[in-house]
Amino acid sequence: MASITNAIVSVEEYLHTHYRPDMDYVDGRLEDRNVGEYDHSSLQMALAAYFRQHRFDWNIRVVQEQRMQITPTRYRVPDTLIFSRDLEPEQIFTRPPLVCIEVLSPEDRTKRFQARVQDYFAMGVRAVWLLDPRKKIGFNCLTGDQSDWHQGTDFIFAGSPIRMNLAAVFAEVD
Repeated sequence: MASITNAIVSVEEYLHTHYRPDMDYVDGRLEDRNVGEYDHSSLQMALAAYFRQHRFDWNIRVVQEQRMQITPTRYRVPDTLIFSRDLEPEQIFTRPPLVCIEVLSPEDRTKRFQARVQDYFAMGVRAVWLLDPRKKIGFNCLTGDQSDWHQGTDFIFAGSPIRMNLAAVFAEVD
C-alpha cells in the first residue's frame, strides 16, 4: 500500500538518493508508488514494447519510470512516458512529455491519482492515460478532475499519429 513519509526531505537529498523503487517527491515528503506486482510490471513492459515499435514512424521515444520536475518542490515518476524525438532527452524531465501513462495497482486510490493527474496537466502534459491491468480497462483523462476521466478502448494523441488500442496492448501481456 502506498504511503507518505512524515519526515521532511530536502529536494537536494531526494535528487541525490536512489530509491528502489523510485519515489515521488511532493512538497518535502516522499510518496511510495505502487509497483512491483506482476500485473503492473507486465503491462508496463507491453506498453514500452508497443510504443517502441512505433518510435520512428511516430517520432517518439518511450521511457519507464522517469523522474519529472513538476514544480521546484514537486517531482513525479510516471510508469510510462512518451515524448517527442525532437526533444533532447533529459535526465530529469523539466519539459512536459506528450503522454503520461499510469498503471493502476489494487491499492491505488482515486484521490491520490487525481493529484498525480492534476500535476501532469499543470506541467503541460497533453494526454494522461490510466490503465487497470486486472480489469483490462483504461481511462483517458481530459483534465485532473475525475469527472473528466472517460473509459475507453482506443486512445489517440490529438494532432499526431500516436494511438494505442487497449486490446492490442493487453494481448501482449503474458
